[in-house]
Amino acid sequence: MLVVRPRRVRRAAWVCAVAMVATFIAVAWFLRATDTGVVFRFADQVAMVLIGVFLAGGVLLLARPRVRADADGVEVRNTGWPRYLPWELVRAVSFPDGASWARLDLPDYEYVPVLAVQAVDGMRAVEAIRGLRALHAAHASVPDATAPAETPPPVQPPPASGDDGARSGRP
Repeated sequence: MLVVRPRRVRRAAWVCAVAMVATFIAVAWFLRATDTGVVFRFADQVAMVLIGVFLAGGVLLLARPRVRADADGVEVRNTGWPRYLPWELVRAVSFPDGASWARLDLPDYEYVPVLAVQAVDGMRAVEAIRGLRALHAAHASVPDATAPAETPPPVQPPPASGDDGARSGRP
């Protein structure tokens, strides 16, 4: 079983969430201490801290992505609920040029972004893509429908008997 989570984005999300809560606590603390002409009460301070906690929770959604793959399929959890896809449904595991994260290509030109495999993770992302591609290659049983079917080369008719090429102007 292969389990992948982003590393740098998780760290950045946690640092930002903690900084955001600390900032809102500081603002709530100084809210009543400054003379702005508006009367702030204790409820306003609590509301300010709660706003910071809710915003930090939203930032922590960026730390949630995960991908789990095994012989049966792949489960992708981005910021919402997990989505399970059997390998037969996945056409390819790709990481397009210039993309920030990987994706699973599905039939009919659809795809599922895999936020757990991000370009900023460098070699960890490369290893994750290699692992996902190896599992996909080992367990996918349906050929890629987007690949063109091979056509045999056109058959040339045999030359007519007695044809020396003089009539066609060939040497």
